[in-house]
Amino acid sequence: MDNGAIDDVDRAILYALQADARNTSSGDIAERTGTSDSTVRKRIRRLESDGVIKGYSASVDYQRSGYPLRMLLYCTASIPERGELIPDILDIDGVVSVQELVTGEQNLLVTVVGESDSDITPVAQALLDMGVTVADEVLVRTHETTPFGRFDAERHDEE
Repeated sequence: MDNGAIDDVDRAILYALQADARNTSSGDIAERTGTSDSTVRKRIRRLESDGVIKGYSASVDYQRSGYPLRMLLYCTASIPERGELIPDILDIDGVVSVQELVTGEQNLLVTVVGESDSDITPVAQALLDMGVTVADEVLVRTHETTPFGRFDAERHDEE
């Protein structure tokens, strides 16, 4: 991989890991990519050390785990501070993700999970205490993800 370029094998690895990292072995990926098991393991280690793969996590259905509220809080923070605030926001109990937005008046999207409204209100107060304004709140019914399609060579061969 020259200068951090991602090739077709790397994309296939990323797609397979996004689809099901827990049940996909390096041998499975090697078979799909026509490479060896050791090549796939080396590529995964390199993608991890380069920060392309940032980690592995479980996809949790919060509703089924007893936390039926998923709230998106569209927030505004001072532009010079917004990126620096992210670790502190992630430390707030109930916050599961923070996205830095670069267009529009709202520049942070905070996702909060809770059992009831009383779990969400302290998060909004903690944000206010940090100097972050909550501009809008959106209740989410469902949240689904899929692997990034451009990493799937088979899908792009059909186009």
